[in-house]
Amino acid sequence: MAITNIDEQKLETFVGHVATELGAALNAALVTLGDELGLYKAMADGQPVSAAELAARTGTLERYVREWLNVQAASQFVEYDPEADAYVLPPEHALVLADDSTELSMTAVFEAANAAVAVRERLAERFVSGDGVGWHEHHHGLWHGTERGFAASYKARLVAEWLPALDGVVAKLEAGALVADVGCGHGASSILMAEAFPASRFVGIDYHEASIAVARERAAEAGVTDRVTFEVAGASELPGEGYDLVAFFDSFHDLGDPAGAARSAAEVLAPEGTVMLVEPYAGDRVEENFDPVGRFRYGFSTLVCTPGSLSQPGRAGLGTLAGEARLRSVLESAGFGAVRRAAETPLNLVIEARL
Repeated sequence: MAITNIDEQKLETFVGHVATELGAALNAALVTLGDELGLYKAMADGQPVSAAELAARTGTLERYVREWLNVQAASQFVEYDPEADAYVLPPEHALVLADDSTELSMTAVFEAANAAVAVRERLAERFVSGDGVGWHEHHHGLWHGTERGFAASYKARLVAEWLPALDGVVAKLEAGALVADVGCGHGASSILMAEAFPASRFVGIDYHEASIAVARERAAEAGVTDRVTFEVAGASELPGEGYDLVAFFDSFHDLGDPAGAARSAAEVLAPEGTVMLVEPYAGDRVEENFDPVGRFRYGFSTLVCTPGSLSQPGRAGLGTLAGEARLRSVLESAGFGAVRRAAETPLNLVIEARL
């Protein structure tokens, strides 16, 4: 490979960039480790702590903890005071790394990312064969990390902002509506709606039996089994009929046949019913998504979402960052004549569709 006219400065800059990438890849695993061991939570008071003190708080070995803290300091996740030989987790960082109750929390995303990376060896063969990788084939950390990550944003936005943005839906839910939650996973969205609207009935639907089993456990723990049921079924053959709302929470782009799922939703809707998509916020032009959030979402799309779609009949492969134009096109092709953007956040796009 003959290379001439090398820009030495550009080369040096890129080598530094690659070194940053390698450090980020390794720290992703260590963030999940710190989350699992409660290391971030033990620093959440924002006070300086030594490696020995943190080890004592968490029942871990000081030698391991010191090395972990040094990675966190080098990654600028924590701050280091060399004179005191102490480390601080700033309160702003604690909101992201030590508090699952806010939508700013990202440790669950690290958990999901680490699980997603575990599919690499299997995926290499399928890049060649063209076969997909089903959700059920992934490490369980992906399922649980996804539940934790989405639940935080759903708690903050779903009942307070997204449902009120839909035309007339909240009034129906308060009076007593029937709702299908398609691709419900562990049931976080179904349970949140059931807690907020006790007069309504909710059916969570997912093809993954293990997720449905967990969803049923979660519903029992929340005390909402009188108004929430969960069924194992595919999105293109939705069980039941007369739904006032059919919702797809971060699941529509994962489907092998999203057009078929949209047609199925249309068939089971009650008169004046609504379809709701919550999808990752994305620009319609690929280059519009070349930013830090788009980067990790394209990563999930390559490792999880696109292979998942390619494992199902239809093999649409919309991808995590499908964009509003493609989503709108799919819905309109299924017969929905009124499609609009109902709400948005920096991370989410909420689309309402009516026949």
